[in-house]
Amino acid sequence: MATEYDRDISVNSVAEGTYDADLSAGWIVGGGINGGYLLATIANAVRASVPGKPDPISISAYYLSASLPGPATVTTTVKRDGGSIATVAAELSQGDDVRITALATYGDLSTLPDTVERSSDVPDFPPLEQCVPNTMAPEEMRAMVPMMERFEMLFHPDHIGWAVGKPSGEGVISAWFRLKEGREPDPISLLTVVDLLPPVTFDLGRPGWAPTLELTAHVRAVPAPGWLRVRHATRNVLGGMFEEDCEVWDSTGRLVAQSRQLARLPR
Repeated sequence: MATEYDRDISVNSVAEGTYDADLSAGWIVGGGINGGYLLATIANAVRASVPGKPDPISISAYYLSASLPGPATVTTTVKRDGGSIATVAAELSQGDDVRITALATYGDLSTLPDTVERSSDVPDFPPLEQCVPNTMAPEEMRAMVPMMERFEMLFHPDHIGWAVGKPSGEGVISAWFRLKEGREPDPISLLTVVDLLPPVTFDLGRPGWAPTLELTAHVRAVPAPGWLRVRHATRNVLGGMFEEDCEVWDSTGRLVAQSRQLARLPR
């Protein structure tokens, strides 16, 4: 039986290269719908466009306007499909408004070698029971960010000072993560995961909605079942914008996804 997440990111083919979607209000955050959720919805349409190449390897998305709950259309154009790689352009629209335009590279991650010649170190997280659950957020915050009900997030205790008015100023937030209903991670869901932690500017004393301008995600491997470790960090805040770098490790300690996005500072 499909989980809530799978139903929320589902698409229905209505013509070659055209897919209907119904964007869920359950993924609202700030002034619109979460960008990672939208990226996974687009990714489902791209997957349907290139049978035999089921996995996103790289996808870059430009967020043109805030998406709203309700009907949407994803259109795809296969730019190249040969050998082990396909390249596909996609757009998500609502009515006459293009919300997101993206370019994706797809393949089959299960065919890649398991060797790891060089990788980022797995961050040292405390045990789950020593971390801070997102369920401790005030009710008024949970009402403003309904997507928090879609997953479990356990914050590293060193990276939660912003929640009590004591941000560290380091520009780092990290947490254990898993979707609800026992929904195990896969390459498509990793595109959502890279955009789910609070904006890293919270740890700089700048809370609030931070609209994404561009997001590029790389999926490096099929994740093993179980909890994910997610870490966001920024080094540069200037011109009213900041970059947010994300790395995701699976339950075996393998790096399975990474991303960078450029976003506006909260106002």
